[in-house]
Amino acid sequence: MAPKAKPKQAAAAAPAVSLEDLFTSLNRHIQQSEFDLAIKVSDQVLSIAPGDEDAIRCKVVALIKNDSIDDALSAIEEFSKKSAVDFSFFKAYCLYRQNKLDDALKSLKGQEGNSATMLLESQIFYRLGKMDECVDIYQKLQKSKIDLLETNLVAGLVSAGRASEVQGTMDSLRVKPTSSFELAYNVACSLVERNKYKDAEQLLLSARRIGQEKLMDENCTDEEIELELAPIGVQLAYVQQVLGNTQEAFESYSSIIKKNLADKSSLAVAVSNLIALKGPKDVADGLRKLDKLIEKGDGPLTFRLAHGLDLKLSQKQKEAIYANRVLLLLHSNKLDQARELASALPGMFPNSIMPVLLQAAVHVRENKANKAEEILGQFANKFPDKSKIILLARAQIAAAAGHPQIAADSLLKIQDIQHKPATVATLVSLKERAGDIDGADAVFNSAIQWWSNAMTEDNKLDVIMQEAASFKLRHGKKDEAARLYEELVKSHGSIEALVGLIQTAAHTDVEKAESYEKQLKPLPGLKGIDVESLEKTSGAKHIENGPTLGIPEAYEPKNKEKTKKKRKRKPRYPKGFDPANPGPPPDPERWLPKRERSSYRPKRKDKRAAQIRGSQGAVVKEATSSVNSKSNEAASSKGTSQNASTEHTKPSSKSRKKKSRN
Repeated sequence: MAPKAKPKQAAAAAPAVSLEDLFTSLNRHIQQSEFDLAIKVSDQVLSIAPGDEDAIRCKVVALIKNDSIDDALSAIEEFSKKSAVDFSFFKAYCLYRQNKLDDALKSLKGQEGNSATMLLESQIFYRLGKMDECVDIYQKLQKSKIDLLETNLVAGLVSAGRASEVQGTMDSLRVKPTSSFELAYNVACSLVERNKYKDAEQLLLSARRIGQEKLMDENCTDEEIELELAPIGVQLAYVQQVLGNTQEAFESYSSIIKKNLADKSSLAVAVSNLIALKGPKDVADGLRKLDKLIEKGDGPLTFRLAHGLDLKLSQKQKEAIYANRVLLLLHSNKLDQARELASALPGMFPNSIMPVLLQAAVHVRENKANKAEEILGQFANKFPDKSKIILLARAQIAAAAGHPQIAADSLLKIQDIQHKPATVATLVSLKERAGDIDGADAVFNSAIQWWSNAMTEDNKLDVIMQEAASFKLRHGKKDEAARLYEELVKSHGSIEALVGLIQTAAHTDVEKAESYEKQLKPLPGLKGIDVESLEKTSGAKHIENGPTLGIPEAYEPKNKEKTKKKRKRKPRYPKGFDPANPGPPPDPERWLPKRERSSYRPKRKDKRAAQIRGSQGAVVKEATSSVNSKSNEAASSKGTSQNASTEHTKPSSKSRKKKSRN
């Protein structure tokens, strides 16, 4: 028998694997998404041919596909020194995955404007919040045959606040919203932004149905289908919430959170929306749910959103989560934590007004209304284009804090609502509270001038003039009030204005009042009233369940027959009572308690005990002996009979035991 070969000799005898076989194996692993094996085979190829560019690219791509981003960047740095391959695109993608977006854009500079580079650049702009730049790139790629281009373009338009352009874009691309469930979802989001909630609800239901059919055809499991369609479920629950179907929305949110079959971003949105739906109810549960979405951090903010959420959620979604947390902390009286988080939000969301509103809310909760008014006023002066909501909040805080002048000044800075009746009424009320009657009068005059020049169908000039005339009359400006009433009568012919004019002119110009009084139309059916007989009546009587509206009938006095007198019935007396001899009258105090009657005399207390003298506890022998003798005499007659009865009826202990056994 031949001796066995040694291991070294066997290795030497084994034939070497050719590069062609290695590349065949490498291609098979990549096609089957076996990226771990692809990395090993790439290393084998590079051990044989260290500078092979195809093997280098395969290894870098396999590392990226395997989510080994740090290893991919290390390999890029290593191969960049040894090879002439341009790894700028791969490096930019790795930096994008690490959320180093500015560095990723720098790495893409100088690259050719091919579709792959432009798509990556658009994704970077999307994550940076530069939606207009993102949309511009997608519009340039419309002629390219790229999968999901329409879906991404619609998503970019919605995020850029250009939801009104979605329908025109769909028409130009000649694509129906229901061509895929992803596109239907994004188009539904555009409808939500345009407040078309009913249409959005129907499209979301269609998107869920289309998605279920497609994923079932791909043999996906129920859990995979639910995970893929979770964003549609969350958005549908939000639409139901806005439409007022709060119970359905509550059940949808709770089901998504309980099953935990949604992706992290959809789950976070569901939690935030559920907290907003519940409001101040169950604050502790809301804080517990938000704690699952955060992780501890360093610096001024002791926590932040988990890394995966921070990358996937939009700025608007992240801001809503932080805002809900501040409000929950305020409701639970954790003012220190609320103040800390609110102070960190302006740096996180510099282009938003929500952090300033939250800071003001914290100050109001701390009874520092002056501080809240100050920071809101500073922000309004610094950013006048975003000042409308800020000034409204400042006016509300000042009015609640008893600062009517500050509230009025805040409202006066919002130019586009000055002429509205609600604003005019609020300003006049605030000016009156502040004692500025002339300022309130100026508000009315300005509103009258604006509506006089306004060319609108729904003109409110008559309403404003009516209230202004009433205000002027109330504050002694009778001539101006009469002038306004007269203009109303001439322009609109209002009966209310005519009555007001007559009442006002009666104080200053009686002749004018009488002349306008003739314009009042007499009420029908009131010609036959006899004034003298009407004055003799006792007045109108209230009729229950009578008519509340209508024209009264003509009053015509008639000689009515005398009403029949009611027959007096004989009184009924008690049995045996003689009305001729009634006897003494009954006591008028017979129904009062005895102690409240005038004849009541309380019983006198025995004062003999007070005559005993001596030290405390001492008793006079004579007194004690007399008391004892009386008590013994009284008890002697009862003693024998009571003892006999007790002895006869009292059972023995043995009989009780027998009964207990039975």
